[in-house]
Amino acid sequence: MAIQLLLILVGALLILIGIVGGLKRGAEHSELVDAKVRIPLGVVGMLIIISVGYYFGAVQPVGQLEYISVGNKLKIKYPIERTQVVSPIEGDKVECRILTLGVYPEGLDKDIWVLLKPTDEKYYPQSDHTNVSYKRNGKWQVITRFGGDAEEKYELIVYETDAAASEFFSSTIQGWKDQLSYPGLEPEQIPASAVEVERLNVYLKGNCRGVF
Repeated sequence: MAIQLLLILVGALLILIGIVGGLKRGAEHSELVDAKVRIPLGVVGMLIIISVGYYFGAVQPVGQLEYISVGNKLKIKYPIERTQVVSPIEGDKVECRILTLGVYPEGLDKDIWVLLKPTDEKYYPQSDHTNVSYKRNGKWQVITRFGGDAEEKYELIVYETDAAASEFFSSTIQGWKDQLSYPGLEPEQIPASAVEVERLNVYLKGNCRGVF
């Protein structure tokens, strides 16, 4: 952090010289710093700050925009008595990235997780920036990504979890991101406190390999 701050200060100083050096002085109205010196210094200062941002994480490049699809929706009967999926529905053909939607009964104090099980028989917890599914006013949702072949069948499984199971899924996802490897979970790795509440089958509309 100290090196990062020092480089930013150096870059800012060079940019300042490049700007202030253009001010006029004296009766001859000459510049404080010759343009042949101050302009290169200002450019170098900008390059230093940009480089520090990208290499030290002060500035994050804009990520690739992803299209989020919403599939068919199930007609729900009220009052809600259990956690369930509203979209997609059983047998849906889905895009590579969808928003899985659902409802939950009043007073539910558990987290909600969606796990995908493709044909490799592994389990892949799904999350967005909140990790657990977003819950509010009896409704929940989570971004769900698929990475298989066209027509491949996926089981979409919903779990209610306690804090320990949620932490396991969150740390698993973070570990996969850090290693840039997503090996999936074996069935025996699913925490015992993660309780399955619904499971349905969906199929990919097109090839999703390498999309994310």
